[in-house]
Amino acid sequence: MTAPAGAGAGADGPGRAAAAVLLGNWTGASTVPSRTLYPHQWSWDSAFVAVGLRHLSPRRAQRELEMLLGAQWGDGRVPHIVFNPAVPHDAYFPGPDFWRSTGAGARAGAPAYLQSSGIVQPPVHALAALLVHRADPASSARRGFLRRVYPRLLAWHRYLTADRDLGGAGLAAIVHPWESGMDNSPSWDGPLARIEPAAPSSFRRADLDHGDPEDRPTDLDYGRYVRLAADYRDTGYADAGARHGFAVEDPCVNALLIASEEALAEIAAEVAAGTGAGAGAGGTAPAADPGVHRERAARLTEALVARLWDPAAGVFRARDLRADRPVDEYGVAGLTPLLASGLPPAVVRALRDTLAGEHFRLGELPLVASYDLKGRAFDRTRYWRGPAWFNTAWLLERGLRRHGAYGAADALRRAVPAGAAASGFAEYVDPLTGAGRGARDFSWTAALALDLAAAAGGWPEAAAPAAAGTGAR
Repeated sequence: MTAPAGAGAGADGPGRAAAAVLLGNWTGASTVPSRTLYPHQWSWDSAFVAVGLRHLSPRRAQRELEMLLGAQWGDGRVPHIVFNPAVPHDAYFPGPDFWRSTGAGARAGAPAYLQSSGIVQPPVHALAALLVHRADPASSARRGFLRRVYPRLLAWHRYLTADRDLGGAGLAAIVHPWESGMDNSPSWDGPLARIEPAAPSSFRRADLDHGDPEDRPTDLDYGRYVRLAADYRDTGYADAGARHGFAVEDPCVNALLIASEEALAEIAAEVAAGTGAGAGAGGTAPAADPGVHRERAARLTEALVARLWDPAAGVFRARDLRADRPVDEYGVAGLTPLLASGLPPAVVRALRDTLAGEHFRLGELPLVASYDLKGRAFDRTRYWRGPAWFNTAWLLERGLRRHGAYGAADALRRAVPAGAAASGFAEYVDPLTGAGRGARDFSWTAALALDLAAAAGGWPEAAAPAAAGTGAR
């Protein structure tokens, strides 16, 4: 089942190489982002992986999401890491001994049968589930895939819109930079500056065993991440009513929540037309009402524009809830609200202009930098402080296409598979040269390259024999 090291550089063509990356990172139950740097299951990684896996094995794509949602807590949160008990505890930090989910998370309903982290990641899961279902509707219906995941996705969104509405304006807040998925973004520098870092002697960074220190977060930032996570753990992972050292309304988290609410409306319609919603994590059987999700998506979109849109800058800003002010940075997260179908046309036009303008230069450069090319903290190689990522390119391709910007969307549709293959399916790339940085044979890079190549009529047919030969179907 495992592929050789360096599968991303395979000589049998990019489709087979991408399939080999996903097969090589499959553990038998789920897919790790990277065999070295990230040896467990990550939340939004698995959603993106499922999007690509659906072209090789819809059944395996369904299982990827089912395994993740099986780790859901009683309060509805989907943890950002589900730990593989077969992996040594010191292979990744913070590991299960740090998070202590079964003890510290007991009041929040953490499962007693597995270990996970206690924070979350962006909610792209319902969108992924809908796309996986569409890859093979007959198989999905036979297995009751949507009926089983719908209640869990419903509980997940309720957690975000209720427990995490820390600003009281309807948007979900994050309580740790890791929850944004864009961990080391300069957008977090201001809110993080208030945090006293954990003592360097209190932890050991396993990421530096496998990553170039020039690519990774600094020791100072990492110490702050550890402090925030430990403080959250020590409150029993409490949300509403707790005092959070870091509390931010992030545009990407909320854009994905909107896109996933829109997807949940379509899932609810499928479920309602079938045999019912089935039992959820708490044993209830919620009614599947598409209208509820459409209304929630509309309310979230209205709140997103009212709270986070900066018309003078032409970008959505994160909002620091502790300081009650927007974060004055241009980040790729501020462009992802293009995913929301209900954005006002003037906002869409401004976002397109910002993408093509001096801060991101889409059209001149093939991919989109994670941070302002002219920004004070731009670094073309350091994690989320400038490098271009394939998952954000996939999101922007989808958002641009949704709003009729077909030329720009088509350019990204071509650039992602080409850049992914050329980089050895790198975790991220230098936005100016396309040179690979971070881990290689990275799962979501291979998965999303497969997806966009398939949309353009390319790779997956060539990849299918490689997948079928190892039992992926």
